[in-house]
Formats: sequence, C-alpha cells, structure tokens
Amino acid sequence: MIIPEGFVKRIEIRNIKQMKMEQTQQALNILIIGANGGIGKNTVEVALQAGHKVTAMVRNPANFTLTHPNLSTVQGDVRHPESFESYLGNQDAVISALGEKKDIPTTLYSEGNRNLLNAMAKADVRRAFFISAQAIEISPAQPFFVRLATKYIVQKLFGHGYADQRIMEKLIKESDVDWTIMRPPRLIDKPVTGRYRVAINKFLKNCLSISRADVAHFMINNIKNEDTYKAIVEIAY
Repeated sequence: MIIPEGFVKRIEIRNIKQMKMEQTQQALNILIIGANGGIGKNTVEVALQAGHKVTAMVRNPANFTLTHPNLSTVQGDVRHPESFESYLGNQDAVISALGEKKDIPTTLYSEGNRNLLNAMAKADVRRAFFISAQAIEISPAQPFFVRLATKYIVQKLFGHGYADQRIMEKLIKESDVDWTIMRPPRLIDKPVTGRYRVAINKFLKNCLSISRADVAHFMINNIKNEDTYKAIVEIAY
C-alpha cells in the first residue's frame, strides 16, 4: 500500500469498539455524492439515524425515494462542477460514493473527484471520504489463493475501474483536504453490525468481505476521528 510521504501511522484494529469513535452530540451537515448507489444509500440512512443533516446528491432525483425531515435530495453530476458547487456551502463533510455499474473505460472516479476536490477548496470544506477498492493492489496480507484470484481474475474483471481509481487516489493524496480513502473488499448486502476490523495505512489480514452498511457505519462514526485523516482504510469482518 502506498503511504503518503512522511506519514507513518500504522494501526490495526481487531474490534471497532477499540477505536476512538466520534462522540459529538452536534448534528453535522453531510453531503453524500452518489447517494443512490449501494454504499451511498446506506450512508444516507446511517447518517440520518445518527441525527445528522444530509444532502443527498444524485443524477436523477426521481429514482431516489428516501424521505426524512433531515434529508435534502438534490440533482448534480460530478462531471459538471457547476451542477453541484452550490451544495457545498456550510457542509461539515463530504462523502464521495461514486461508482460505475459496469467495467468500462471511465474517468468518473478521477475527473469526478478532481472536480469535487476543486469545489471543496473553493468552499473551504476540508473533510471527505472517498470510496476505492481493496483489490486495486495485491495485498501481501491476503492468503495465497486470494492473491492469485485478485491478480488473475478480479483485476481483469474490473481493470478499467481500478485503473481510474488509482489515478483518483493519487489526486486525493496530493490534495490539501482531510481525506480518508476507503478500500473495502467484496461488498455484500447485510444490515449494520458495527463489528468489523479495520487497518489504517496498513494491509488488513484476511480482508475478504464487508457489508455496504458497515462501510457506511465506519465513515459516519469517524468523521471527526483524526486518526483517519489523510489515511487509507481497509475494512472487513
């Protein structure tokens, strides 16, 4: 895993309860981009359950049916900065949950998040989470057969997306925001458990699967956790 220069924190958490969780009672304003995707929608739900005020940005609001007193649904496209720059005003944090449904040549991750980072700089918003993938890099902490499958199957199946996510990660690491790059493994659809392992700036052993809901749970509960600033996080059961 590529660690930012001069950045030496290496932490592995066996139980999430060991981690310093956000304890503030103050509701935060959170902009969630890609809110109609798997991780995005779960993040909206977890944030609302935690009492935060959420702005859910989607390309087609007609397809986003969730309603809540603390939820605003807005239309925007990260490819077009003018469509979303105004939503960044007064936001405490941004969660970029962009995703392509098919493995096609794309610049969604790199160009979309480049536009987002530029807009955040203009609006003076510093805190952000970005979704990447554990399999963009061959982890030496994985079992041998998993490393083989990652190299010869997974990276070939999702090669276009991973290539753009590598560019995205480089852009994020060069930025001035308090970023966290999430690298989940195989994503599954299960409810929040709040019980998972994470590794910060370190490969996570047996990083095999995690639910979209628990990825959302980690992000929402660690917005103010400085241990996750300018850090890559691997997460799994």
